[in-house]
Amino acid sequence: MPTRRAPLPDWVIDQRRELGENIARYRKAAGLSQDQLADRIGKERRSVQRYERGERDPSFSDLVLIADNLDVSIAALVEMPPAGS
Repeated sequence: MPTRRAPLPDWVIDQRRELGENIARYRKAAGLSQDQLADRIGKERRSVQRYERGERDPSFSDLVLIADNLDVSIAALVEMPPAGS
């Protein structure tokens, strides 16, 4: 049986939160609700909510679908603000 993974470092959690904020910002700019985005990527609304709150990491396939439906690049979604800003 695999051993339990250690908790994620704080910087990883911070980046997950930033990703969620980016998804929410681009979703709102596209004029989509969480329900609409969820329907477009084949997920439930609560999955989108969890991504946006930084509680869960989207799979790579979901990230590709999110970027496509928001008409942005994956790079734009995962872009982090410069350190110290």
